[in-house]
Amino acid sequence: MICLFSFAQKRNEIIVAKDGSGDFTTVQGAFDKIPSDNKLPVTIFIKKGIYKEKLHLTKSKKLVTLIGEDAANTILTFDDHTGRVAPSGETIGTSTSFSFLINADDFTARNISFQNDAGYNAGQAVAVHINGDRVAFYNCRFLGNQDVLLTNNKDSRAYFKNCYIEGTTDFIFGAATAYFDHCSIYCKRDSHITAAATPQDHAFGYVFYDCKITGASNVTKADLGRPWRDYACVAFIHCYLGHVIKPEGWSNWHNTNRDKTARYFEYQSYGPGADPSGRVAWSHQLTAEQAKTYTIKNVFNNWIPTDK
Repeated sequence: MICLFSFAQKRNEIIVAKDGSGDFTTVQGAFDKIPSDNKLPVTIFIKKGIYKEKLHLTKSKKLVTLIGEDAANTILTFDDHTGRVAPSGETIGTSTSFSFLINADDFTARNISFQNDAGYNAGQAVAVHINGDRVAFYNCRFLGNQDVLLTNNKDSRAYFKNCYIEGTTDFIFGAATAYFDHCSIYCKRDSHITAAATPQDHAFGYVFYDCKITGASNVTKADLGRPWRDYACVAFIHCYLGHVIKPEGWSNWHNTNRDKTARYFEYQSYGPGADPSGRVAWSHQLTAEQAKTYTIKNVFNNWIPTDK
């Protein structure tokens, strides 16, 4: 057994292993050990395995980094979904269907799969629900079907690099500012990739930079997004758009008037789904000068995630 860390140390490390070879056998057990109002960086190493837990990292437990042994085989999963009755007796809704709720600021994850395995027909079933600010994921996978990744807090900034995200309908959604850097997005059916709820006073919402959009062979009518709220803001820059993206590129939300206010942009997209000639009239192709403003520093208002 590895000796349990001391919070008097400059840097604290915890090991989670299902076989008992670490400090904890559950991820939530490691979270619970972190003191409230934590002020020191904590690193949690998670050994390979499937950890079926409904996880919550509370707001007071900041500065936490999760590192998986192997992204494909270190899996944090649960199976809640809308309509299910929780142990408390409350009926689960979209925002409470999460497998992992991150309320803490300054959270980082590397080499981990986050999953909701409620099933293809379960309805809304969130894998990760983010409320914290300055949240970053590197080489992680987000697995599920409808409503997989919820970036809920309008004041949250979330960064994703070299990540894989799959889903069916609105599987990247919410009000936060998020930057997807060299990520792979996989559409499992003809539906909507994003459902942004960007506030009107936010210059940026979702930015996909050098990403690859693909999907199942039978998917041919997916779109890049539909506006969950009036001023939804989404940009795809230098992205490969595969056969899954329909010529119109984008969708309205149930024939509302959100096409008059939604902010949907593309710049130098390429691939079979990238032809701008068939796009909806209310989407926009950025100029080179406009595209230059989509730096990480500018999008995140001077926060630059560090890949260390």
